[in-house]
Amino acid sequence: MRSTTILSILFLLVVCAQPAVVQPAQGRSSGTGDRGTILFVPLDDRPVTRQLPAELARIAGRPLTEPPQALLGNYLHFGDPDAIIAWLHRISDGNAGDGNAYVLSSDMLAYGGLVASRVPGTTYADAYFRLRVFQQVRRAHPVAWISAFGTIMRLAPTGVPAIGDASHFFAAYPVWTYLQEYANLHAPLLSSEVLHADRLRTLIGDVTLHEYLDTRARNYGVDVHLLDLTRERAINQLVLGQDDAGPVGLHITEVHQLQYGAAQIDEPSAISIEPGTDELGMALVANALTREIHWIPRVAVRYSAPNAFSYQDPREYAPVPETIEHVITLCGGVHDDANPDSTLYVRLPYSNAREDEELLDAMSADEAAGKSIAFADLTFLENNYASQAAFAEHLLQTGVASRLDAYASWNTNANTVGTALAEAIAAGAGRRAGTYNVLAHREFTFSRFLDDYAFHDYVRPELNAMLDAEGVTDHTYLLPEVAARAATYNFALLWQRAPRILAQLYPTDHITAMQITLPWNRTFETEIDVRLAPTM
Repeated sequence: MRSTTILSILFLLVVCAQPAVVQPAQGRSSGTGDRGTILFVPLDDRPVTRQLPAELARIAGRPLTEPPQALLGNYLHFGDPDAIIAWLHRISDGNAGDGNAYVLSSDMLAYGGLVASRVPGTTYADAYFRLRVFQQVRRAHPVAWISAFGTIMRLAPTGVPAIGDASHFFAAYPVWTYLQEYANLHAPLLSSEVLHADRLRTLIGDVTLHEYLDTRARNYGVDVHLLDLTRERAINQLVLGQDDAGPVGLHITEVHQLQYGAAQIDEPSAISIEPGTDELGMALVANALTREIHWIPRVAVRYSAPNAFSYQDPREYAPVPETIEHVITLCGGVHDDANPDSTLYVRLPYSNAREDEELLDAMSADEAAGKSIAFADLTFLENNYASQAAFAEHLLQTGVASRLDAYASWNTNANTVGTALAEAIAAGAGRRAGTYNVLAHREFTFSRFLDDYAFHDYVRPELNAMLDAEGVTDHTYLLPEVAARAATYNFALLWQRAPRILAQLYPTDHITAMQITLPWNRTFETEIDVRLAPTM
């Protein structure tokens, strides 16, 4: 009851307030004739949220500046918002051109990153005052394009075992599993859920449950404040992504209230609320790339099966086509099946062999006609890694892969589609601006095949099996000595596969340098930093 009251008060105070208006530029930034810099603050230091957005800018040949990685924190050690805000002021003052674009994670600026946003610690007042940076940047750069991406808190806290440093982390195992189960119940509870909810409250404990609910209330208040900053026009483009959560749970009320608040904005297109989190930085960087050259990409969508609306990621609250529409818009594009600049081919879960072959034939025909193709494999939704691997191998063997503008097949629908579309749009923007970096584009695609396909379909299962055999059954947080062994094994296995994949993908190139790590001492993701060069 206490947190529900806090939510209501914050909603009334912040949404109904009458803020002072700060006037920004309208529409797409005009620039000053020089190539503006993208000033980027990532969600955290993972490769998908930090490395890949920067690589998109390299593909397009656009300068991008981000904070020193040390300020971003690492996993359970949070970033330093105040130091990042100071960095942003210094860099912003030193890059005074009005053609600059800002792509800023509100979670990093307010709390210190995504994981930090899910735990108590930062007060609402601290977050509120830190986010004044948007108003300060707007006053200093009145015609710059300023975008922000935040999250609607997911239902489960970050899940880690109670070992090492993680033993003192908020709601460590098994408590986080009880919180996840509790938050996934209906709000209000169904009569059939009441006894189960009571049992879960006992397992969680009153103190931890109230801390969790108050953290949700704090985050909701911060998201409402971001709506307010957009109403003031301190922010040109705001996207709030629903972090992993399905169609039922405590987040539903928050989403509905935020949608209501967004509808009160004079310029509704300035705000979007949609599924997904990790792809938001990439999508907004792609948007910034298109804005500088005054290009609105037209994107066609072709599915492997006709019943796309029947598929919904269990960690998202919208069906696949609805999510894809959101991602296209967020990247600065429009859906246009009749006259596209690029076609997004989407392989749906449970596609049969005939549908797969027809999809491959259509992609090959478009490539032969010189068309831009992005490919997103969503069979991750069914956890069918064998099917995903087989299709990737077919793409590589037939040569279709080598002519793609984008490939992605990792994690949620929004994550996968956001990665693929952003890559294709970055390449299109670079070509139109005359600054396209073909090697950077090949490096991006090669790393996606090595990561999304080789790591997730083959190497990660081997890593997990190795750890299981050692008695390490929780792979979400590895003690240092275990993490070091896993990282060494991961490096060796991926290096074994890399030359063959590159030979199929870009046979005229070779690897000049490649670093492979497990950046968060867990097996969920790997980081691949690769550089290619033409073979003489």
